[in-house]
Amino acid sequence: MADVTERNVLDALKRIVDPDRRSDIVTLGMVSAVIVKNGHVSFAIEVDPERGERLEPLRKAAEKAVYDLPGVLSTTVVLTAESRTPAPQPADGPPPQRGAAPHTHAHAHAHPHSHAHPPAQAASQARLLPGVESIVAVASGKGGVGKSTTAVNLALAMAQLGARVGILDADIYGPSLPRLLGLSGKPSSSDGKRIDPKEAYGVKCMSIGFMVEEETPIIWRGPMVMGALEQLMRDVNWGGLDILIVDMPPGTGDVQLTMAQRVPLAGAVIVSTPQDIALIDARKGLNMFRKVNVPVLGIVENMSHFICPHCGERSDIFSTGGARREAERMSVPFLGEIPLAMAIRETSDSGRPIVAAEPDGPHAKAYLKIAENVRAQLALGKDDAPRIVVE
Repeated sequence: MADVTERNVLDALKRIVDPDRRSDIVTLGMVSAVIVKNGHVSFAIEVDPERGERLEPLRKAAEKAVYDLPGVLSTTVVLTAESRTPAPQPADGPPPQRGAAPHTHAHAHAHPHSHAHPPAQAASQARLLPGVESIVAVASGKGGVGKSTTAVNLALAMAQLGARVGILDADIYGPSLPRLLGLSGKPSSSDGKRIDPKEAYGVKCMSIGFMVEEETPIIWRGPMVMGALEQLMRDVNWGGLDILIVDMPPGTGDVQLTMAQRVPLAGAVIVSTPQDIALIDARKGLNMFRKVNVPVLGIVENMSHFICPHCGERSDIFSTGGARREAERMSVPFLGEIPLAMAIRETSDSGRPIVAAEPDGPHAKAYLKIAENVRAQLALGKDDAPRIVVE
């Protein structure tokens, strides 16, 4: 296989002409931060903010021109209006291979926090996840509260209730889904066009963690992360799902805002531990979803209490009941509580979550109860929708 060089990439891009400026994008200085590593190529195309949407065909043409070069395995192209801002650096782990999965691309606007126009937003939502009935974000205001463990066990509990379930790991910088579900290896593509999700315990799964080694850091800037997240939705063959659980990264940053604006979230589940410092951050996350008009389905109190496995004594290590009181104060449902238990930690670390490992145990039943409450809130939201009756 021929080794591709930066010179090869730039020569290929000289064939791409800006339709308004009537010259090629290399001569015009629009191409920046070209990175070539082991056959994987990334670069940015800088454009004026007002031309961002119109130049998507130009981005696709540039992507194809480079992807068709001998020796290129994948391309990552960012269309950005942030003048002279370097493109995100790719991680060491390679993206999907040629023929195994679609190549990556990203598309960034000058103002990522601005709201899309309703018709365009609705159209993009339909393209991203057309076969998914309900999309539920599992979020937390801060890290370390057991959000990912909650998201995985909630997904498995939903599947046990008879739903067709998928789970998307939206934490690009810290993906944990492969470890929690005991999955490894790169996903394949049965049709050569879209990525097939992996499956565990009857749940379809997708994570950037399948594309890179576990210990490889993802060193990407915001636009690249947004592009990767959109690809994990749009270019994955999710098929028909009743519910897609999205394990969000902690905090209230770009990923949360992108999800709220780019896909029709049916609601958000907030995970918190009971102590005051965690609840402060949980409150921020809750208020963020409210500001972008995403229903908050309720709050889960994780690590609610600890039962000693030797003597059976209960200890409220992080206090207890704080999330329930916060739910009442914020006028949202309290979905349930999960104890701080060694069995939950051990099964999560082993890649066999507690709902699958001990389906009849008390911890699995606690997750099942939370799943039932989430399902009830989703049904309530649908019942609240307006109905048109023709007589």
